[in-house]
Amino acid sequence: MGNKVSFTLITLIIGFMVAVQFQTVQEPVIRDTRDIWELREAIQNENDAAGSLLQELQSINEKLEKYETERQTSQEQALRETLDELKQEAGLLEKSGSGLVLTVEPSTEEVLLGVKVQSVSPELLERLINELNRYGAQDISIDGHRLINTSVIRDINGETKIDGYPINSIPFEVKVLTLNQDKAEDLYNRMQVSRAIEDFFIDNLRVNIGPPMENLTVPAYGDTIRVRHMEPVIEGGS
Repeated sequence: MGNKVSFTLITLIIGFMVAVQFQTVQEPVIRDTRDIWELREAIQNENDAAGSLLQELQSINEKLEKYETERQTSQEQALRETLDELKQEAGLLEKSGSGLVLTVEPSTEEVLLGVKVQSVSPELLERLINELNRYGAQDISIDGHRLINTSVIRDINGETKIDGYPINSIPFEVKVLTLNQDKAEDLYNRMQVSRAIEDFFIDNLRVNIGPPMENLTVPAYGDTIRVRHMEPVIEGGS
């Protein structure tokens, strides 16, 4: 009787252990199968997210390249505009604006007498230019030659020359640009009573002052500007 009870108990224990072992073996199979599909789905989601990030990164890189190109283009355009402004100020470009034209010609008396006046002295031209500048002239050309800051008017072998170009034909024109139309009218009024204009009668010449104009053009300086006594600055040098 005791042996039967013991055998029964042993059998129950073995059966219980087998059942537990079977359950333990079965559960991981079901759980692992479910986790694999979840992992696959998670991996797919991550791949999709990575693809989206790559597309966004590519889009950002394209925008950066576009911005860099626009920035360089903008810098180049700014440099061109600055260079043109400097050329304009230096007189290397043709310029238009408000102004007036003065014509230097023989006096009426000399024309009636048949006397031919062939030249004008450098001193007269310098006085005229100084007077024009004093009353608001911005740009000046004489007989088609643009004056710049380094222009020289002098007598060379009996000829009046501007930067080496002779002024040996009379009449000739002096074109003057001003800041605006009001300045042109003011310059016109002031030159009507200018002493420099009266001085031309000494050399049998007269200056005819034309009315203010809204659209007058002076030519560009024709020669190369030579810069002396200047050296480039080396970055980082003393």
